[in-house]
Amino acid sequence: MASSPKSTQTQTTRVNGQRVRIVTRGGKVTVKQAPPKEWEGQAAQVRALRALPEYGKQFLLAGDQNSAKRGPRAQQEAIAAGMTPGEADMRVYLAGGRLRMFENKVGKGRLSPAQVDRHAALARLGHHVEVVRFASVSEAADKAVALVRSWLAANSP
Repeated sequence: MASSPKSTQTQTTRVNGQRVRIVTRGGKVTVKQAPPKEWEGQAAQVRALRALPEYGKQFLLAGDQNSAKRGPRAQQEAIAAGMTPGEADMRVYLAGGRLRMFENKVGKGRLSPAQVDRHAALARLGHHVEVVRFASVSEAADKAVALVRSWLAANSP
């Protein structure tokens, strides 16, 4: 079945080891670097945050991947064990018993309905969830470091 001349088709694949997005629009094909996957940005954040001299002294962190694809049994086990849909991607434990959280989104990605609900429930308890948007893994790491450093500065006596 042929596509109409004005239709747009998009495919993400690997070319020479790099993720690329191929867009076909009106018979014209363009290829550009694909945005990173959310987990890739989060992994870069974890590496950058653990490399900070303050790590382990002024803060610790924990990450979640509640949206990871699971089979029915694994999903049932995760929920039974306390995994909560919509939970923030990263928790940062600050000295003095303070907790801060952030949610990662690539580009203009939207919060899921579960995330909107969960973040609102956390806010009602006084826990705000920051949204960190990024277009590259280096930007994800830089933004996470800046955010945590701002929390550390606000948390200092």
